[in-house]
Amino acid sequence: MPTIAIVTGASSGLGAAFTHQLDKGAFGRLDEIWAVARHADKLEALAQSLSTPLRPFALDLTQEDACEQIAHALAQETNLTVALLINNAGFGAFGRFSSVPLEHNAAMVRLLALAPVELSYHVLPYMRADSRILNVSSAAAFMPQPRLSVYSAAKRFILDFSRALDAELGSVGIHVTAVCPRFMQTAFLDHTLDSAEAMRMARLTGFEKPERVAAKALRAARLGRALCIPSPYMRTLYAATKILPYPIALSLEQAVMGRSSS
Repeated sequence: MPTIAIVTGASSGLGAAFTHQLDKGAFGRLDEIWAVARHADKLEALAQSLSTPLRPFALDLTQEDACEQIAHALAQETNLTVALLINNAGFGAFGRFSSVPLEHNAAMVRLLALAPVELSYHVLPYMRADSRILNVSSAAAFMPQPRLSVYSAAKRFILDFSRALDAELGSVGIHVTAVCPRFMQTAFLDHTLDSAEAMRMARLTGFEKPERVAAKALRAARLGRALCIPSPYMRTLYAATKILPYPIALSLEQAVMGRSSS
């Protein structure tokens, strides 16, 4: 019975870090890794760097039929087990809500929120009692973020969806982990609207290494933990958001965002 992992946004950054660590056995033996990303050439280069067979899916998950193509590929297999689904693909937009094109925000919501829901639905029938879903949320999900409103809301959705789904599936031995990293020095910042502002804000909170985030997230998933916050600083911030009244927390957030755009 072949056992696979599926990774979206696999060709660079955190997704590539996940894929390389899976190749090294971070989640046990895998017969194949299914890697999803937009660029076929990057997937081909990734495959050449691995010892585990990689099946590339050059798909844009903002397109309505993309997840269906993965579902169709699963249906063609016999006795396939999905040990791990990693919903990682994403991009962002910094700036005032009114300044971001509507189509950009709509695509972001589809990629960050709807695509993980669709893929989880399609993949669950192929999972076993010890399978895992790992959803990449963000420290931006901890509270509403001015000038990052749609992104933070979409990441909050995936955080809450993950925790609810974990509670539903725990009785059958399947666990869902949401990982909430802070900024990482990856191509993500280059692909955001107003990437200069994104970089300024990232420097305020500091960067995490994708390899470290991937290692901590995979360990949390193996242990069946519902939440993984890799950064001690962000764990403190998360605790603070549970204590401070929302208006005070929002004022502090706006002060930080104001510094980032000065």
